[in-house]
Amino acid sequence: MTYLTVYTDGDTPVEVFATDDAAEIAAALKPLDVVLRHWPVVEADGDVLAAYRERVAALTEEEGFVQVDVVALGPDADPETARAARAKFLSEHTHDDDEVRFFASGSGIFYLHVGDRVHAVLCEAGDLLTVPRATTHWFDMGTAPDFAAIRFFHDDDGWVGNFTGDPIASRIPDYDTIAADRKR
Repeated sequence: MTYLTVYTDGDTPVEVFATDDAAEIAAALKPLDVVLRHWPVVEADGDVLAAYRERVAALTEEEGFVQVDVVALGPDADPETARAARAKFLSEHTHDDDEVRFFASGSGIFYLHVGDRVHAVLCEAGDLLTVPRATTHWFDMGTAPDFAAIRFFHDDDGWVGNFTGDPIASRIPDYDTIAADRKR
């Protein structure tokens, strides 16, 4: 189930809102032009794109995507590969394209830094998130990543980040903290 936490942006961020209510999440994300949809989760048997072939084809045609791939990290991932991937996405950045991700399994958090707030959207299996181009954000998969996500691109270059250099990600609670707090 999707979980949203909103923080103030400052030297000492403060949590101002948290919910797992779908209607409240949609209402909080709407002013940001962020779209959160849900697809039924199906058994992928190792081939995520094949398992979601019809939905991927429909979304690709509807949105005009030219490239679709899968990014996945799990317990068997090389620890250095997992650390490097996490470090890359933890740096605040924007894109010249929408960032569209479907979580086929596992979870991760997209942190959307808009104005004086950071919206931490914990996405889980079944969540399809669209972050509009030029939205300042970062992604955290945690210290023990375990997810598979389908990525959709309007451009052949795929994932290209325009890094801001802002260290804000170090001030906002990370994936591990939010996931642990949510379970309490």
